[in-house]
Amino acid sequence: MLDRLKESLLNAPVIKRGEYSYFIHPITDGVPELRSDLIREVSAYILKIANVDVDKIVTIEAMGIHIGTALSLSTDIPLVIIRKKKYDLPGEIVINQSTGYSKDKLYMNGIHRGDKVLIVDDVISTGGTMLATIKAIEKTGAAIKDIAAVISRGNGAQKIKEMGYPLKVLVRVEVSEGKVVLC
Repeated sequence: MLDRLKESLLNAPVIKRGEYSYFIHPITDGVPELRSDLIREVSAYILKIANVDVDKIVTIEAMGIHIGTALSLSTDIPLVIIRKKKYDLPGEIVINQSTGYSKDKLYMNGIHRGDKVLIVDDVISTGGTMLATIKAIEKTGAAIKDIAAVISRGNGAQKIKEMGYPLKVLVRVEVSEGKVVLC
């Protein structure tokens, strides 16, 4: 189960950005190449474990897009992409994102009161981006039916769960001594 994903994580290179050890992986970075069999494995597993009785799938630019697209194609559920670029469309919601290594603004359109949504993302580390996304969706009056992340690292996923939000994680990892370790 999830053999391609697990093997690819165990072989992922690790680099340092300041004090942070960052693993480089096709799902989280699109490098070295994002293989269709890996996307199929990940999206098929999400479809097995997540609540897809929803009106919209929501993902965050950029590395959630391939997962969200695969899920949308498999279910015919529309995909809403939270973007890094502002368009000033009516109803656009600004999301203040803060992670362990950056702060930025994201922009959301297309989520409305009463929508039922599934949030999908590539990785949850600190939980900052996911929490900001959750708050923005709640601000619209939409209902979060489920949340799925391919990879969890750090304590962000635990924070989201402790706040009472549904969260499914496919694989939990840590980085130790320059290598990715499956937990």
